[in-house]
Formats: sequence, C-alpha cells, structure tokens
Amino acid sequence: MTSLKVWDIHGGIHPPEHKELSNRTPIQPAPLPKRLILPLAQHLGAPAEPCVALGEHVLKGQQIAVASGFVSAALHAPTSGVVSFIGPQPYPHVSGMLANAIVIDSDGEDRWIELEPHLDYRALERPALLELIRQAGISGLGGAGFPTAVKLTPPPTQRIRTLIINGTECEPYITADDLLMREKAAELVAGIEILAHLIQPQDVLIGIEDNKPEAIAAVRAAIGERPFVLKVFPTKYPSGGEKQLIQILTGEEVPSGGLPADIGMLCQNVGTCVAIHDAVLLGKPLISRITTLTGEALARPMNVEALIGTPAGELLAFAGLEQNRLNRLIMGGPMMGFTLPSLDVPVIKTTNCLLASTLEELPPPPPALPCIRCGECAEACPVSLLPQQLHFFALGQEHEQLKAHHLFDCIECGACAYVCPSSIPLVQYYRAAKAEIRELEQKQQKAEHSKQRFELRQERLRRAEEQKEAERKARAERAARAKAAQGESAQVVSDTTAATPSAAPKSGLSETQKKLKIEASMAQVALKKAEKQLAAHDTPELQAQVADLRKAAEAAQQALDAVMQENASAAPTVSPADDEALKKAKIEAAMLKAQIRKLEKLEAPDDDQQAELARLRQQLHEAEQALAAAQSAAPAPAAKPADDEALKKAKIELAMKRAELKKAEKAGAQEAELSRLRDALQAAEQALHAAEDASHKPAPELVRTSKPGIDERQRELKTEVAFARADLRKLERDEQTEPTTLEAARLRLSEAERQLADYQQS
Repeated sequence: MTSLKVWDIHGGIHPPEHKELSNRTPIQPAPLPKRLILPLAQHLGAPAEPCVALGEHVLKGQQIAVASGFVSAALHAPTSGVVSFIGPQPYPHVSGMLANAIVIDSDGEDRWIELEPHLDYRALERPALLELIRQAGISGLGGAGFPTAVKLTPPPTQRIRTLIINGTECEPYITADDLLMREKAAELVAGIEILAHLIQPQDVLIGIEDNKPEAIAAVRAAIGERPFVLKVFPTKYPSGGEKQLIQILTGEEVPSGGLPADIGMLCQNVGTCVAIHDAVLLGKPLISRITTLTGEALARPMNVEALIGTPAGELLAFAGLEQNRLNRLIMGGPMMGFTLPSLDVPVIKTTNCLLASTLEELPPPPPALPCIRCGECAEACPVSLLPQQLHFFALGQEHEQLKAHHLFDCIECGACAYVCPSSIPLVQYYRAAKAEIRELEQKQQKAEHSKQRFELRQERLRRAEEQKEAERKARAERAARAKAAQGESAQVVSDTTAATPSAAPKSGLSETQKKLKIEASMAQVALKKAEKQLAAHDTPELQAQVADLRKAAEAAQQALDAVMQENASAAPTVSPADDEALKKAKIEAAMLKAQIRKLEKLEAPDDDQQAELARLRQQLHEAEQALAAAQSAAPAPAAKPADDEALKKAKIELAMKRAELKKAEKAGAQEAELSRLRDALQAAEQALHAAEDASHKPAPELVRTSKPGIDERQRELKTEVAFARADLRKLERDEQTEPTTLEAARLRLSEAERQLADYQQS
C-alpha cells in the first residue's frame, strides 16, 4: 500500500551521492577471518560482561557476554573457536583508544550451536517475545546502537500509535540498507510484522527515498496486501534522521528535548527489522551485518555480510584496497562518519560503511576563515537552529546561552559546515561544547550529592548528640534516685539494727560490723534498682540478674545478723559524735566503687561511658580523701587485745584478696596476673591461720569454695566476640561503609557468638 502524502523539512542539502560505486553488485559473503575482536561496548548503555573464560572453546551463536544492565545488550560468538584473550583491544573510535574486548581465534569449522526458532511467536506472551529479542543482543543497526528491547518497552504512560521503518539511508556513499531491502525484502516485512505484533500500533509507515527504485519495488512486492504504508519521498540530506523522518512521513514534530515516544512514534531501521526476523523465526542472534565497502581506493567496492568483530583491514583487502592510494579510512559516511586510526579496528554492530577515500576524492578542508554572517548555515540546518550563534557561544563557553539556544537538539549532521563559505568546522565546536556541558553537569550533580550527604550527616550527628544528651540526663536522674534509695536503705538497716534485741548499740559497732552493714545496704539498693528495671522490661537476663541480687542481699543480711549475734555479749563502746559522718563517707566510697565496677565490666564502652567512668574515678578519689580525713578526725576506739585486732585484719585481708582474684577471673586477666593473685590469696589464708592460732578463740571450721578460672580457649572466644562487636559498631558509624563489608562484619560477630555459646554448653 502506497501513500503519496509527505511533508518537507526545514533546510537540508544535496551533496554528491556516490552510491553507484557500491550498489551495482549483490551482497557478497565476507571470508571467515582467522581472528575476531569483539568489543564489549558495541551499543549505547553499559558494556556487556564476559561470561566465558580464557581458553574456552565456543560455538557460533553462543553467548559470550551478558547484558550488565537494563540499557545494555548481550554479545555472541560470530564463529566457532577458542577464546584467546579478554582485555584492551583496538576499538573503532576517533581517539584511537583501546577498549575491553573478547578475542576469538577461529577453528575454521564455523559450527553453530543448536538453534531454537519460534515460528509460532504469536502464541508467546509479550515479555517472552521481548526477552528473545533482548537475549539475541540486537541493538539499532542504523544509528547510535540503542538496545532494541529497551526501545520496544516504552513507559506505561506512552502509547505507541505509529511504527516507522527507516529505509532512507540518506548519507552519501552508503548503500547497505539499499541492498538489504532489495535482497531481503521478505525478511524485512516479516520482522515488521513481529514489531507490529509486539507494540500493536495503529499505523505502520515505511519511508524510502526516491533514489532507491529497486529497493522500493522489492519492498512494495513483499508488503502485498498487508496494511503497511510505503511512503516514497524526494532525496535530501539528512532526511534519515529520526526526528526528520517523522516530520516527513507524518507532518508532526518531536518537541525540543523530547523523544519520538513522547508523541506516540517509534522508529526502527530496516537492518534492525531483519535482525529481529532472524532472532525470532530462525533463532539466530545478531552476529553479522551488511556493511558497505566503498571509496576510490578500493578496486572492487561492494556490500558484504561481515561477521561482527572482523578486522577492517581484512574486509578492505577483500575489496581490493590499493594501499598507496588510501588517504583516509572513514567508518560511516563522509558527513557523520569519523576517521579510523588504523586498519586493525573491528567491525561492530553499528558499522554500516567503511569508506577508503583518496586525497583527490576527499581533500582536506581549507583553513577556517572568520564568520561573515551570511546565514547559509541557518538555511541548511534541518532542526531550525542558529548555527552561527551557537558557534560564538561555544567560543565564549557561554553554556547557559548554548542550552537556551537548544544546542542539544543538534543532530551533528554536518549540513551547516558543508555550506559554510568560511570552512568553519562548526560541528566540532558543537561536539566540544556538548562534552563540556555534560562534564560540568556531572560535576554539579556530584557536588549536590556531596552536599546532600553532608547535610544528612550533620542531621544524624545532631540527632545523635540530642540522644546522648537525653541519655546523660537520664543517667543523672537514675544516679540521683539511686543515691536517695541508698540513704533510705541505710536508714532502714540502721532502724532494724536498733530495734533488734540481740543487736549491739549503734555506738558499739566494730569495723567488721560496719563493713557487713554497708554491704547489706548496697545489696538491697542494687536489688531494688534491678527489680524496677525488671518491672519496666521483663527479659530473661534481668530475671536472672534479680535472682542473683536477691540471693546476694539475703547472704549479706545473714552475715550481718550472724556477726551481730556473736558480738551481742561484748561490751558496747560509745561512738563519737562525728561517727555518722564517717559512716556516710564509707557508704559514698562503696557506692562509687560499685558503679565503677559495673562500667569496667562493659566489653566495648562508648565515648559517653568512658567519660562517665573517668568522672566516677575522680569522685572516688575525692571520696577516699574525705574518708581518710574523717577517720583521722575520729577518736581512737577502745583498746582491744592485740591478737583480736590482728585476727580481724587477717580476715579483712583474706576477703580483699579473694575479691581481687574473682574480679580478675571475670575480666579474663592474663594467667600470670591470676597466678600472682592466687599466691597472694594463699599467703592471706596462711596469715589468717596464724592469727587464729595466736588468739584464744576456737578455730572455726574452714569451708572454702572456689570458682575455676576461665580457660584459655574460652578467653580467646570472648576476646573474638568483643573485637567483632567493636568492629561492627565502628563500621555502622561510618556512613561510607559498603553493604557487603557491613554484612561480613555481622556474620563475623554472629559466628563468634555461636562458637562461644557452643563452647560454654560443651
């Protein structure tokens, strides 16, 4: 079906076509190369990732690299052979820089994998059909190489109502699409049918310039009775541009900065349609393409079906390259192509032409002259831009003005530079300006991202400081409540002692009685505090802690009652008037010691806890000084027999040595320290026995219980748990920690705790 209604575009030029050099012979199969170079970035988007290893033997059509993201495309072996190298290789780019690639040494067998055609593709679900196209590694064969599966997946808000097939091929010299439409019109129409089935458009338009009469006839015959509209329009460069072709075929214009999908249009190149036919109906991935070999430096210009990865030098040799006549080797056409640095670069998926030109054919441009403001560039621009203004803004690096004058709408067709009488390379200025703007925008985005991260960090620090301040206030309130409870407990103990008939008067308490009384009061305070915590948070750990504290409080009270009963018949002594101040000083020192012990037991204290520990130690030092002053001010106690005083001191010394050893064992001290403390404990026991022998009291029955120390393995496991927990907290505080590193630290802590638990249960 043919429609004659077409529209025109602004500007455009008519350069010499030179298509007759290569469109007179059929498509030729290129020789099988001995070595194929397959760059991982042959498409727009993220490079593919290799899925084969060095030395691996691959078959023709086997996937050798997978798409690494949504906007990416897979890569397949164009022939059977061995993967001989993975790394930097020559790449078709004007810079001549290397790029990562997979190199395959051909085995000469050209042996295929087992193919899986899908002749009944209409029975497939749309996602499954899209996945077939995605896995075939198809990207646009006529432009920038945008992955086709991505282009066929527009946002849900965009409804594609017109499918446009681009058979324009407007650039001089290139005839690859022309020969493809002539010889593969049936495959082209079958590929269009697959696309129409996928996107369900209202209209399908096929656009071909009128300088391709044989291709037009072949496509018209292949369409037959299908509801596809073939539109033939006058030849003009650059009518093959996506936005220009839409305007020619539909009369609609894509808005500035927009995409065809924004107005319900989708464009596909004729070569891409044939690749979709091969992938779905034949099961073949994209491993070859039609490429034009042309230029006056070739003895036999032609179009070949070349395997992706074939070195350009081998193809040109097949076309009869006359090396002495070669001046420039251009990939693409003379308008939008670029000069290749060497013949070693490979053919990639977007290589539609290799132009081997002579010096007479494409002479170097004359030196650029100042702009004369003739306006020819504006007349030729197909996007209706103001090229001379863009040129001046680019020279002055006025980026805001460049964006305001729609620099990024420029398709870099070169029409403006072609007509410029001053020979100014305008397109080069535009490309450089675009690169500068993109680089600045990336820097601004990074700076904005860094600013956001800084502000978020400051907010986190502020919240953390507020939380620490709240915790400090809470600790201060708890300390005040504990001190008040301590005073109440001491008063209760004092009243109880005074009310007990067997108890000695307060003024006659001995040092041992005072010590036991303080310990009983401390145990009661600790028990009440733990019971309050248990009432607020009922956990197994708090339950066990309350049970232990209750036993300790009962034991302390029983010890106090026993001593009071033993000394009931002893002659009471009258305490001095300031004995109350001495008692308060001792209680204060004992409370501070208990708080310090509690903080010292923490495995990995934070900054606030360490500061609190230092403060408590300073208060303890002051309390001990006050206690010493009160003791020196108090009158000497009534004289006692020397042997009783020695016995009491020996008992106190033994209790202190036993407490020191127990504390060291709990803290996991070194074996040398534990051995020293055990020797000191044994010496204190011997001194007590000697004091008991020197006194006139009967020797008590010695009942001693000892707790075995922590063995070396348990100490190692506890140390590992402490280090793992500390490392994890440090990583959690660092906002730049990688998630994988954080997860590894959590696994390390979990494993250390599991090993410790298993060892303790064994």
